[in-house]
Amino acid sequence: MSTIVLYGVTAILLAFSFFKDRKKTLQALRKAFKALENILPEFLVVILLVGLLLALMDPAFISRLIGVDSGILGMVVALLVGSITLIPGFIAFPTAAMLLQGGAGYMQIGAFISTLMMVGVVTIPVEKKYFGLKLTVLRNSFAFVFSIVVALVIGLAMGEL
Repeated sequence: MSTIVLYGVTAILLAFSFFKDRKKTLQALRKAFKALENILPEFLVVILLVGLLLALMDPAFISRLIGVDSGILGMVVALLVGSITLIPGFIAFPTAAMLLQGGAGYMQIGAFISTLMMVGVVTIPVEKKYFGLKLTVLRNSFAFVFSIVVALVIGLAMGEL
């Protein structure tokens, strides 16, 4: 439902912009389509890689690797899997709930979701192209360290450490 609202608001604002200044709006739309055209090949490669990873790592397999009793090793596995997997949030959070029901630990799920949302190993080529190598590595490194902190705090809070 919120997606429909966002599209509706976007359409209204686009119409407002079009009536206010037709020339600038059309110019902006041309630039947007050109940007989409430029990023689409890399984005399709990312989608293909994600599809391959998801086909190889089903939830039952991940659950065995990051179960409650897996401890720090399970957390490391979750950090790595989350870093190289790219799943949108609306799929990631229900997947996390399913993994928890399947026996995964809170610390491991915290590590998985945190890196999944913040670290992007698969998207490094695209990110590097737009932000440069130094900023890409720095951002991903900080996000990875923060994910470790998040997982450890969750592990302490839930009594898993």
